[in-house]
Amino acid sequence: MSIVAFPSQPDPATADVTVTTAVERFLESLAAATTRAGYAETLTRLTAATGPHHPVAALQSEHYASAMDQWSAAAAATWNRHLSALTSFTTWAQRQELLATNPARRLERRKTAHRGDRSIPRTRLERLFTDPAHALREKVLWRLLYDTAARAEEILTLNVEDLDLEFRRARVVSKGGAIEYVHWATPTARILPRLLAGRTTGPVFLADRRAPTSGRRAPAAADICPVTGRGRLSYPRAEYLFKSASAKLDPHRQGWTLHQLRHSALQHLAQAGRTAPELQAKSRHQHLASLGRYVRLGEETSARLTAEADPAQRRRTR
Repeated sequence: MSIVAFPSQPDPATADVTVTTAVERFLESLAAATTRAGYAETLTRLTAATGPHHPVAALQSEHYASAMDQWSAAAAATWNRHLSALTSFTTWAQRQELLATNPARRLERRKTAHRGDRSIPRTRLERLFTDPAHALREKVLWRLLYDTAARAEEILTLNVEDLDLEFRRARVVSKGGAIEYVHWATPTARILPRLLAGRTTGPVFLADRRAPTSGRRAPAAADICPVTGRGRLSYPRAEYLFKSASAKLDPHRQGWTLHQLRHSALQHLAQAGRTAPELQAKSRHQHLASLGRYVRLGEETSARLTAEADPAQRRRTR
């Protein structure tokens, strides 16, 4: 006698779940606000590719390929970041028994090119920080990112309540949702109170205009300053302003990224002789191995060693 298993019936509670609903549930399950914001960009493209009412159980590799087509010409790191978001969503949907297949199976990660030294020379940073042509908000943001060696998302999501001006530190939500502290030095301490201008609540870094109170572009209440009505400064806008301001100092005239301020801070500390555990405490990396790409002693060290070893240099007699 043989036993034949009948096909199982789909769970009515999950059979009609749309991509829109699944994406909302997935984003709500993420503890870190920065991760949630990054994944939302990718999954918005997926929802647009499928349509808001498409069943999540019917997702196909073609839908994922259409969503990723937005970044087909982007750098490998950008492509991989968005692919990771789709992969994480897929894994979550399979655990929730919303999806039986893997629509991401045909998409491959791209090999990232070796970038070499990404730090910004100190002298150029100082010229950027002290240039009177730049607005106070930008100067505070750039100084704070460099002083703290924090991720840009962590600093842009700060609220005034997170600041401890007396001890020159701020409470941030890091990757994985952990609550940690970042610390700044005197240059930031001197100008940060001017930016706050007496504000005690709301986002530290505000957009230029008042936030819309309704409609598709209306931000969450927590992202609006109760005093000025302005919304939180977005990462794309902050990145654009920094690249535009730094383009004239960049030898390649492309401008630098906000993340390069983190690279620069850690690499400059490494060049000053700080130990790996000290750099780990500053960067808040969980593993020392992760510091490798940040602390490569690059152009400045090479130039100094070359100058010191130059046989034609004048040496003091002993």
